[in-house]
Amino acid sequence: MKVALAELEALVARQLQGAGASTAMATSTASALVLAESQGLGSHGLSRVAQYATHLRNGRVDGTAVAQVLRRKGSALVVDAAEGLAFPACALGVQEAIAAAREHGVAIAGVVRSHHCGVLVDHLRAAADAGLVGLGFANSPAAMPAAGGRHPIFGTNPVAAAFPRAGATPLLIDLSLSEVARGKLMVAAREGRAIPAGWALDAQGRPTTDPQAGLAGSMLPIGAASSPKGAMLALVVELLVTALIGAHFGFEASSFFVDEGNRPGIGQAFIVIDPGALAGSAGYLARVEVLMAEMLVDPDVRLPGARREALRRRAAAEGVEVDDALITRWRCA
Repeated sequence: MKVALAELEALVARQLQGAGASTAMATSTASALVLAESQGLGSHGLSRVAQYATHLRNGRVDGTAVAQVLRRKGSALVVDAAEGLAFPACALGVQEAIAAAREHGVAIAGVVRSHHCGVLVDHLRAAADAGLVGLGFANSPAAMPAAGGRHPIFGTNPVAAAFPRAGATPLLIDLSLSEVARGKLMVAAREGRAIPAGWALDAQGRPTTDPQAGLAGSMLPIGAASSPKGAMLALVVELLVTALIGAHFGFEASSFFVDEGNRPGIGQAFIVIDPGALAGSAGYLARVEVLMAEMLVDPDVRLPGARREALRRRAAAEGVEVDDALITRWRCA
């Protein structure tokens, strides 16, 4: 059935509150999950509700946590997620970085003692809406080997960027450094589908098309078949959000895909840049449009984020399709 986004947010928030999340944490998280679902990103949308609720009930997440700025020096700061769900802490970090970037030209906010942060680029929408450029990095529980290795060390470690445009939707760029996001294996396993070769290895380091075996094994970095580039980029992100920011390494965190385990304590890092401090806001916006025009000379070019935004606008008007049994269960809960 089609469900309006506002109703869906309320239903998700109620599920999370019932599992032990505070009203603020549940509301922030529900908004992020429904936003992901509205963009067609089911692996980071409603499919995560049961996972988060289980982590809350099992103590892998502190539902009463309140994010706060842990330390600050100039335009650099660290936010403590306090072992809660990541969304309130990421929102605080980005808002603080926006304010600092307006004053200093550039700012970096790290988030520590955190959890799964959903669609990384969505945290940067606030920066783009403020006319600022945003960059995001996150680590996650170990899922990929180092270059030449076999056992998981790095997470899928996404990288994101948001570039504002003049009178147009911001460019929204978001990519996992694994061949695909690990959530796609979770969805395939739930639906009983095989996965393509080249996505994952089993626990013995052998290529697999079985999503369950892939979840028990490791993901392949982008470009793994021909070069170590994906693994090297994952190393860069891992160091940014751990050694530099102070979060746990991916191999120190229990998988998100198990009910029991530790509080992962992973991290996120957000860099916000004011174009006015560099090329100047007007100059920046003009040059972006020159590049966009050149890209669109080729008719098959699709600007990053355009499909997601089209789906989001449609969902805002029409709602999103959700399994009838799930909605009935949530409404009756």
